[in-house]
Amino acid sequence: MNAVLVVGGALGAGGIGVALGGDRELRRRWATWAVTAPLVGGLLALGAPGAAALAAALGVVAASEYARLAGLRTADRALLCAVAVGLPLAVLVTPDALRATPLLALGATLPALLSGDTRTGLRRAALTAFGVIWLPWALAHLVLLGGTAFAVCAAVSVADVTAWCGGKLVGGARLSTLSPGKTWGGVLGAAVGAASTLALLGAFTPLLLVAVVVGDVVGDLLESMAKREAGVKDAGSWLPGFGGLLDRVDSLLVVLPLAWWAL
Repeated sequence: MNAVLVVGGALGAGGIGVALGGDRELRRRWATWAVTAPLVGGLLALGAPGAAALAAALGVVAASEYARLAGLRTADRALLCAVAVGLPLAVLVTPDALRATPLLALGATLPALLSGDTRTGLRRAALTAFGVIWLPWALAHLVLLGGTAFAVCAAVSVADVTAWCGGKLVGGARLSTLSPGKTWGGVLGAAVGAASTLALLGAFTPLLLVAVVVGDVVGDLLESMAKREAGVKDAGSWLPGFGGLLDRVDSLLVVLPLAWWAL
């Protein structure tokens, strides 16, 4: 089915539901979806160059938010942002560039090493190296997924919504103390939403569904762990209804490499 029809229909149906529900927070989230969905879809429609540009833009913002959460210094943040731009562009030229990611992660320890930081150096080095894997490396897979990238992004977005609905309607046991709102009912809801979206967009495979559902859960819990350690509710405050960009793409960061493997 045409992606424009699927997304437009989902936004329209969601808008009606949100308007009838009267929940202010959900209205703000719907407004954010209504703006970002065409933007993301438009860039991905441009093919690999658009995917690389999207990955780079998301990477820079996410790296800045992550650096603030992790308490990294300016040099660490600058290095993360540089990799966030450079890695997707390098993958655009040759997919083999992704093999250099472990070396980039090691190189990310240089700011801490060169500054002679004996107090927090090891922590900074480890967190910056992890940031290279969690952000630029994961987002670079947008380029590798090709025509399936939009279907994966759409499935993650819908899974987030249906997971919330499943948690409210079905409930069930908690998945983890990291995120009390995450329940097995939410996992069921995410599976239904992801399967429906992938099927409508002609991208359904059992392995891809597993990648989306598992990545959706793990990605959310991973960011929850980072926020709890930092003692904050959201990674930022500029994105209406969500907080920061990391709060919006946390699941996607884990889903993308899993989806590439599944395909």
